[in-house]
Amino acid sequence: MDKFFRTIIIHKKMVLIIFLLAAIISAFLSTFVPVNYNMVDYLPKDASSTIGVKIMEEEFSGDIPNAKIMLTDVSIQEALEYKERIASIKGITSLSWLDDIIGLDTLTTIPLEFLDARVIENYYKNNKALISITVESGKELEVVKEIYELIGENNAAGEAINSAETQSMSVSEVLEAMMILLPIVIIILILTTSSWAEPLFFLSTIGVAILINMGTNIIFDEISFVTRTVSPVLQLAVSLDYAIFLLHSFNDHRTSNDPENAMILAMKEALPTVAASAATTVIGFMALIFMRFGIGADLGLNLLKGVIFSFLSVMIFLPVITLLFYKIIDKTRHGKLIPSFQKLGSLFLKLRVPFLILALVVVIPSFLAQSKAEFMYGLGSITAASRVGSDSSRIEEVFGRDHPLVLLVPKENPGTEADLCKDLSQLPHITNVVTYVTSVGSEIPAEFVPEEAYQQFYSDQYTRIILSTDTTEEGPDAFDTVQAVMDTAAKYYDAYYLSGTSATLYDMKNIVSTDTRLVNLIAIIGIFFVLLVTFRSLSIPFILIFTIETAIWINLSFPYFTGKSLSFIGYLIISTVQLGATVDYAILITNTYFQNRKNLRKYDAMRLTISNNLIAILTSAIILASAGFALALTSNNPIISELGILLGRGTLLSLAMVSFVLPALLLIFDKVIRKTSLNMKM
Repeated sequence: MDKFFRTIIIHKKMVLIIFLLAAIISAFLSTFVPVNYNMVDYLPKDASSTIGVKIMEEEFSGDIPNAKIMLTDVSIQEALEYKERIASIKGITSLSWLDDIIGLDTLTTIPLEFLDARVIENYYKNNKALISITVESGKELEVVKEIYELIGENNAAGEAINSAETQSMSVSEVLEAMMILLPIVIIILILTTSSWAEPLFFLSTIGVAILINMGTNIIFDEISFVTRTVSPVLQLAVSLDYAIFLLHSFNDHRTSNDPENAMILAMKEALPTVAASAATTVIGFMALIFMRFGIGADLGLNLLKGVIFSFLSVMIFLPVITLLFYKIIDKTRHGKLIPSFQKLGSLFLKLRVPFLILALVVVIPSFLAQSKAEFMYGLGSITAASRVGSDSSRIEEVFGRDHPLVLLVPKENPGTEADLCKDLSQLPHITNVVTYVTSVGSEIPAEFVPEEAYQQFYSDQYTRIILSTDTTEEGPDAFDTVQAVMDTAAKYYDAYYLSGTSATLYDMKNIVSTDTRLVNLIAIIGIFFVLLVTFRSLSIPFILIFTIETAIWINLSFPYFTGKSLSFIGYLIISTVQLGATVDYAILITNTYFQNRKNLRKYDAMRLTISNNLIAILTSAIILASAGFALALTSNNPIISELGILLGRGTLLSLAMVSFVLPALLLIFDKVIRKTSLNMKM
């Protein structure tokens, strides 16, 4: 590595140019990376709802409606005119209204009072018309904008409208989060460094890595909106430590070496520490890749790539710009701006027992509580407090609640279909069952029915049954209804597929439940082996993982004790991110303690360890927590906002556990550690 480091130093101007060009090109390429706002696309291909949608796309004309438009103060003729204008909007693949149900001639020639009121009032009531539309995936923002221009700024709701609202929310949120986070980071770095210029070196190094990471996303077909919003902020927060350690090491070696030799020594010293820190973080992110729900792999790959680019930027780009501009650092030196923490070691040791008792008291209730937390899987919570949420409530007040499900069963005996539909209609929360045998009648031959109507319900292989429900999109009632429909279908058919928003979220719930256990297990096992190799000890990995996992359980138990639902994305991500990003604090304390333990008694060694390392841990933790709270403050998207709160709160809990509980555990198990570790001399 010595030869490699010297080569970098010799060709520092060329290295600088390469990195800057890569950053500029990547910044340009990042504008062409497609962003996916539809979480349904990340479900496994073998999920029942996914297969159902694919079958309908291939074999049926007309998709499942994903939005509703309510027209107010309109006559029948005006509603038909609006429908025609809405149908002309590019990106709307299908739409339906009353004329598609009872026929245009019937609607325009027969007075409404002579028609079935139960049918009419589902589509036209109190001079208000409710039109169902299907918006092409990826076109939501443009389509909804045109709809609002046509009907005004109200009275549209549904999954596509929610998606459009999500897209408009996230356009500027990355920049807003950075605008809050960067001043906080700069202030923290100024307080904890010895030069006014050093924070600029740190931020430039990680900033280049972030730009390269965002630009290289062009290799993917697309990235999720969660990844685009969260990834840059998390990459800055988890990798800034690498740059701080290298530059501090460089300053230490400069007291007895010229700048170039000091940098080579610093690079050698920093490499194993930075690599070990990056490895634990990478393992946490790698665990996300094993999720069946694709958004985990999307975010995990992006963050893994980001940490690697940050590592390379710190070990190659930072030494180069430091040697080119170190005189600026020298000219901007300042004295200590924060007091010494030397006396805090004794105070923290005095508090270790109360904190350990507190941790042992809350660990089991927290573990049980976090496992029973209620989750939200859809986008409904995102728009609940927005205009879209109020529009949805307004539509429900007039026409009632209706979330459709579509059941596909093999095309077999019409009598079996009739029996199935009869059973389905008797299920709680099923308000209407529409298929050929209920709308036309099984006794009427297909040749006497218009082909267009027949193809709405039958393909070559499948029968389509449309169910109306009065539940919300998700929740106990919605999921119980989905299960009841599938149980009923299973009585008559061996194969069946259920689609619709509630069915999709039901699949998501079941898949995520499995993913959660798998991802956590992979992350814990991976980090356990890193700790095993790092410390060559059987006991230390258990102590360190217990310390951080307890902080994670406490963090994730808050929603249960406060009676609030939690976005499943926040739960999945924080379990691995908090473990991978904050276990470094525990590694630093443990490693330093056993270095001091070689020459000191255990209490003296721990006192010195806390005093000398508290500022480093505080700096890192405050930056990571600030990143989380910046996301929470700037994002109007509850998914991102909740993730930010979990990250900020979780980091502070990990800080508390490492500062108070870990020292107590290391002191208590001092003898056990010595007997279960290789070459542990004390």
